[in-house]
Amino acid sequence: MKKILLSLLLISVAAFSSFSQEEINTNQDTKNMPEIYFEETTHNYGTVEYNGNGTCEFKFKNTGKEPLLLTNVRASCGCTTPTWPKSPIKKGKTGTIVVKYNTKIKGSFTKTIRVYSNAKTSPVTLKITGTVKNQVVADINN
Repeated sequence: MKKILLSLLLISVAAFSSFSQEEINTNQDTKNMPEIYFEETTHNYGTVEYNGNGTCEFKFKNTGKEPLLLTNVRASCGCTTPTWPKSPIKKGKTGTIVVKYNTKIKGSFTKTIRVYSNAKTSPVTLKITGTVKNQVVADINN
């Protein structure tokens, strides 16, 4: 009986804590928050050579009033590696997220990159698509 009551108490505390945290987040004044604007949110590589250039860039601008801080940028799998600015982007300034896809993986691909920040809209989802050609093996008989 004591274990059941203790479990209910812990669940109640956790539930109320999460509700109060949600209330804090939703009551923020959003008029001065940073805003992130991407020129493009999708990049199509088209057809890429095996082990070719799998790099693309997503340019963005802080159109808000406060500095923009990218807190994390996550790819949907390990075959895609994003790099992003770690320092705050001041209002009106731009930044670039560089994405590298592993072109040693043959075939079609569609991957997403989620950009987490202190902006009004977070996260923002970016997408890359394309096809990597089969590896060309040299004919040593000729």
